[in-house]
Amino acid sequence: MAHSMRGAAVIAGIGQTAHGKLPGRTPLSMTVEAVRSALRDAGVEKDAVDGVFCKYPTSTFASMYGQQVAEALGMRPRVGGVWDQGGATNISMISFAAMCIENGQCEVAIVTTADNPRTGTRQAYERAWGDDAAYGWFSTPAGYAMIAQRHMAQYGTTSEQLGAIAVACARHGAANPLAAKRTPLTLQDHQASEWVVEPLRRADCCLISDGGAAVVVMSARRAAELGVADPVPILGFGQGQESWEVALRPDLTTTAASASAQTAFTMAGVTPSDIRVAQLYDCFTITPLMILEDYGFCKKGQGGAFVENGNIEVGGQLPINTSGGLLAETGMPGMQLVIEGVRQVRGTSTSQVPGDGPCVVANQGGVMHTHSTLVLGR
Repeated sequence: MAHSMRGAAVIAGIGQTAHGKLPGRTPLSMTVEAVRSALRDAGVEKDAVDGVFCKYPTSTFASMYGQQVAEALGMRPRVGGVWDQGGATNISMISFAAMCIENGQCEVAIVTTADNPRTGTRQAYERAWGDDAAYGWFSTPAGYAMIAQRHMAQYGTTSEQLGAIAVACARHGAANPLAAKRTPLTLQDHQASEWVVEPLRRADCCLISDGGAAVVVMSARRAAELGVADPVPILGFGQGQESWEVALRPDLTTTAASASAQTAFTMAGVTPSDIRVAQLYDCFTITPLMILEDYGFCKKGQGGAFVENGNIEVGGQLPINTSGGLLAETGMPGMQLVIEGVRQVRGTSTSQVPGDGPCVVANQGGVMHTHSTLVLGR
């Protein structure tokens, strides 16, 4: 039996700012630009919007930020506010918006994020978190490096296999005129890049970027009434959360992505073999490798072999991050992956994957603490 919400909501419009180094831009100004672009893409006036869902700026958290955004947009939403699941927030907010629409709490929702860590403050990225910093566990990369070390020790995963992910994302980013980094990368380039926290090299780590992005969510019925030109149906969504810090987890090689994907795939009525293309959160190369395993595209421990030999590049079995992802398009946390998923379904990507199967999008936050999954398709 089909899930009652499968395809009930759509992404009607997408919008974004430039990505990269944007001096003088504030998160609010980039939010306004991205929302205007998304509304223009949907062909919807802002007066139709009655839901505003915001991811707070990681680098400059502010109380009541959702109301600041609504004021800057000139909107008085029925439903609105700020959510925090780290990089998993954007897909989670899209699912919250869809559920609010389904239950009559709002009709047209904006989901948006913006930040300026590249030219503003990098405090959130540079500071030491927790008491463990005194013992050498310093920075977000350290947590991912520990997870990568464990995966290598347990399954024989190699640095070259992590490099295959960086190479694929760089190839797709080089074809994307909107990408902040458009330089192709070879496996030799990856292996020559310096260590950040071993076994993660510089080429294994995502960009730090200024930028903003937004999507417009509404019901399929409302989109038809408004004459939206190219709405993309939301077939499924799901979430999963890990409650333990890295050092306390009984298993470092399994994540909440498995629960998130199971929920989303069940709602969408699909299996991993149905998926045509995937946009997978790639803050560090170990992340999409483990998502591939936890989503069921390959068995646990076989992610390294799965990403080799161009298998995740356009033309391969499962192309991923076709706009460049966090490694090449922008380090902004997650919404760019949703926007590229919409482009793939619409057939407008700069690295378009042929076929008409669905696209899955993965968002992840913290050090593999939170996870959200979105399935888009016709």
